[in-house]
Amino acid sequence: MEQDFSFSIFNDFIIDGICQSLNKLNPKKLTPIFICVGSDLVLGDSLGPLIGTFLRKNGASSFVYGTLNSPITAKEVEYAKTYIKEMHPNCLVVAIDAAVGEQEDVGIVRVQNKGLKPGLGVNKKLGELGDISIIGVVASKSLQNYNLFNATRLNLVYKMSSLITSGISKYLELLNKPLINSLCENKKIV
Repeated sequence: MEQDFSFSIFNDFIIDGICQSLNKLNPKKLTPIFICVGSDLVLGDSLGPLIGTFLRKNGASSFVYGTLNSPITAKEVEYAKTYIKEMHPNCLVVAIDAAVGEQEDVGIVRVQNKGLKPGLGVNKKLGELGDISIIGVVASKSLQNYNLFNATRLNLVYKMSSLITSGISKYLELLNKPLINSLCENKKIV
């Protein structure tokens, strides 16, 4: 059954909402792996890499792929899927990306129990990525979505990435309490 949780960045409970949504969508308490998709070359598409950077900076207790220094763009998605499957076979993959939507949806964060399709907003046909998706609607749909991504306000992307990072960080704290056992064997890359 598909579950979809939506929160406005202007909602005071967005951080708790993201935390509780991730908790509900991970009933087996698998260790989450975060894949933050996007590009640092396009402001509207930098949501994922900003979140990845913030998670790493905050010392997230999980593997995080996709940062401003090392983004996972559309070109790397297929490689990333294969890599994650091989390196973290029993983990829950949470894919994070920016999206376009209706004008009234700009500023909405969606947490869903299905993967996301990176590049869909700019008419790229890539495969689905992740078990859970977190998308932030940063611009409204148009015939030229790529141009809208360039015209997206930095304040919106920054605020959204900060709030999503806080929600994920709160979830990781909850997940890592001593009473919760992980079903995933973490593998470190040397």
